[in-house]
Amino acid sequence: MIATLERNILSRRRFLVGASSLAVAAGAARQGLVGTALAQEQRREARQPSDAAWRALAEKLSGPLLRASSYDLRKIARSFNLRYAGDLPDGVALARSAKDVATAITWCRENAFPLIVQSGGHSYAGFSMRRGGLMINLRLMRGSRLANGVVTVGGGMLNQDLYALLEQNSLAITHGRCPTVGAAGFLLGGGIGFNMRSNGVACDQLRESEIVTADGQVRTLKPSGDDLAKELYWACRGGGGGNFGVNTSFSLQTFPAEPVTVFDLTWTAATRNSDKVAAKLVAALEGAPIELGIGTRMSLGAPSPRDRTAGANVSISLIGQAKRADGKRLEALLADAYAEEKPQQAMIWSGAPYWSAQKLLEDDDGPTWFQERSTFARKGQALAALDHVFGHLRTWPGTNGGADLRFFQTGGAMNRTPADATAFVHRDSEWIMDVGLAWDGSDSWDTVTRARLWQDRFYDALRAFTVGAYQNFIDPSLADWRTAYYGTNLARLEAIKKKVDPDRVFDFPQAI
Repeated sequence: MIATLERNILSRRRFLVGASSLAVAAGAARQGLVGTALAQEQRREARQPSDAAWRALAEKLSGPLLRASSYDLRKIARSFNLRYAGDLPDGVALARSAKDVATAITWCRENAFPLIVQSGGHSYAGFSMRRGGLMINLRLMRGSRLANGVVTVGGGMLNQDLYALLEQNSLAITHGRCPTVGAAGFLLGGGIGFNMRSNGVACDQLRESEIVTADGQVRTLKPSGDDLAKELYWACRGGGGGNFGVNTSFSLQTFPAEPVTVFDLTWTAATRNSDKVAAKLVAALEGAPIELGIGTRMSLGAPSPRDRTAGANVSISLIGQAKRADGKRLEALLADAYAEEKPQQAMIWSGAPYWSAQKLLEDDDGPTWFQERSTFARKGQALAALDHVFGHLRTWPGTNGGADLRFFQTGGAMNRTPADATAFVHRDSEWIMDVGLAWDGSDSWDTVTRARLWQDRFYDALRAFTVGAYQNFIDPSLADWRTAYYGTNLARLEAIKKKVDPDRVFDFPQAI
């Protein structure tokens, strides 16, 4: 089974660089990724600190220190992507405060021992997991407070806890759909959600953060302050998690959680002309007036080989919300798509209480094996790519998971912020397009390899029409990740990294 193969036969990082690199000669950029991966493997072989050193760390921490030799770390060190579930550290420091985090970082430096940081464990590429070293885990740091419309949360806060607090106070931020994602990783990489066209991405709402840097200092980051603090504040608004230190708290400006029209529309695999329906949907949504406050996610589902033989077509799922459009206005907006073919399943609720609507949109899928590959589409690019899209979707070789192309609608307020105002550079798009692939532990190596090759070909074709990649959908197979994630902001981010972490204490295969 593929799960066993990944754990026991292959190096994790060799598998990470992609199925295509197993089948064809890798280019120079991908060779660089392999080099980084091998360097990471070598660090895992670092000399173990003595038992006395481990005891000394335990005595200094206010939270518990757990060691692999005496505790099943799988109960603590969790990965949402099961490809990396077996990558366990030698120890886990369950930090209760910024001081604990600083103590653990200093101990790792003094003992020349590698570290990794985990808040929610949802890194798509498993970069919050590692074999060997010390994990600084923030799950005990979930405190929160609310004052004058600004919510402050600990670095280990999960989305579900933050949402509960916001719901109690009839407030909202730009947020995602998955309740178990860690707020830290979500915010540091930008943070997309149905509110971004009206209110910007989540990092635009960040007002202050506390960070522990590689030198063990606890720093407060906000627009005012010394030069380094201001630079780090800029970098933490889209520069990605794990690059500059350990963020132990975040303060976010909220806005009122007002009623919305929530919708969930499905064109099943029985749809005759799903390609035409999809084109009409993309055109209508891309042209929707910003003042309607529409936020959507559309998924084009690839039929399996068996289902294709039985006549199945590409399915379409469209979910989202509209802040200032009722059901009739929504259906009028989508009239051209409805004229092509009406959805076989439809739920539209006008005037829904905000947080009740979010529960209907929630993604409650559990951990699985997966790979996702994202890119941004500017105005007109998604529509231009659709002919190629359906050709690929109809040739998916199949797994015991699924495959689709997702469209996350961007634009609006997200694009009104200048590209250099925050580290989040993607300020000229209408969609994030994401080629998703999932499998399970019963799929063979050959099955997964064929599916991964299909995904890579699909993605390469898509990028002929699109630009960049979303850093929170971190992609271990992406050769040009530096420019794809950070674009024209890369040089500034690299300069901040050299200043605050010259010895690369915070390092992983796609670290700045």
